Amino acid sequence: MHYTIHQLKVFQSICRNKSITKASEELYLTQPAVSIQLKKLQEQFEIPLTEVVGRQLYITDFGEKIREVSERILSEAEALKTTVDQYKGLLSGKISISVVSTGKYVIPYFLKQFADAHPQVDLRIDVTNKNSVVQSLSKNETDFSLVSVVPENLAVEGLELMDNELYLISDADRKVKKKILQPKDLSEFPMILRESGSATRMLMERFLDKKEIKPKKTMELMSNEAVKQAVSAGLGISIMPLIGLRNELKVGSLKVLEVKGLPIVTKWNLIYPKGKRLSPAAEELLLFITTHKEEIVQEHFSWAKYERKGVV
Repeated sequence: MHYTIHQLKVFQSICRNKSITKASEELYLTQPAVSIQLKKLQEQFEIPLTEVVGRQLYITDFGEKIREVSERILSEAEALKTTVDQYKGLLSGKISISVVSTGKYVIPYFLKQFADAHPQVDLRIDVTNKNSVVQSLSKNETDFSLVSVVPENLAVEGLELMDNELYLISDADRKVKKKILQPKDLSEFPMILRESGSATRMLMERFLDKKEIKPKKTMELMSNEAVKQAVSAGLGISIMPLIGLRNELKVGSLKVLEVKGLPIVTKWNLIYPKGKRLSPAAEELLLFITTHKEEIVQEHFSWAKYERKGVV
C-alpha cells in the first residue's frame, strides 16, 4: 500500500463531515483536491470506503474500520513528530479548543503569549454553541472547552479563568423612569433572548423565573451579535454578558440598565474530561494559563470593572 498521511487526514475530515464540500472548507482545500485525495486512497483498497445515496455521502462499514485505523496512525505520526521536536528543544503538536460563542471575546487573550512563545504548536479554536461544545467534550473530540456554565452531567477538570457577569442591556435612547429598576419593572419591556440551549438564555430565564417576571413580548435570536443589533435598534432589552459589549458601550450604541439582583455572575472555565491524558503541548498550555491568568485578566479585562462602575 502507498497511502499518505495527507490522504488519511483528508479521509478523517470526510468521515467527520460526511461531505466533500464541508471537508474542503475544514481543510482549506478545493473540492477537487479533496476528491482526488479520496480517490487515491480508495485505489489502495478493493472494497469501497464511501458510497453516495441520492446526494448524500455515506461511510461504508469498511470505511469506518479504515477510519479507526487511520486515526491511530495519525495519532502515532503526531507523537513521532512531537518526539523529534522535543529532542530539538521545541514544543509542538496540536491543541484543539471548543469555545461557546461569547467565549470568543475571552480565549484569544489567554492564548496570545503562548502562541508567540511556541510557534510550532498548532492551536485550533472552534467557536460554536453550548450544545456542540458539550458534545465535543463528551466524545473526547477536543483537548479543552471554554464554558461559562460547567456541564453537570460530565466529569471534568479544569481551570477557572475569570468572572462572567451578565447585565440588563438596552439601546442608548431608551428612557426609564428609575435609576435602579426593580425586577418586576422588566415585565414592561419586550425581551430579546438567545436560542434555546444557550448558557446565556438559561441564566436569563432562571433569573426571570425566580423573580416571577413575564416579559410582555419576546424575540429569539441565534447569536450574541444578532441580539446586540436587535437591542441597539430598539426592539427590546436583554440580559447579556458584559465581556462582549465593550465596543458598543464605548461608542454609546448600548447602555447598562441598573437592576436590583443583577449582575448574574458565573465563571469562565477552561475544562477537559476528568482523567484525560493531556499531550505535552496541552499540559504546557494549562501550566502557562495557570501561571499567567491574573496578569492576563488585569491587562486585557480591567476595562470591564471600569465600564460597570456604579452599577449595582
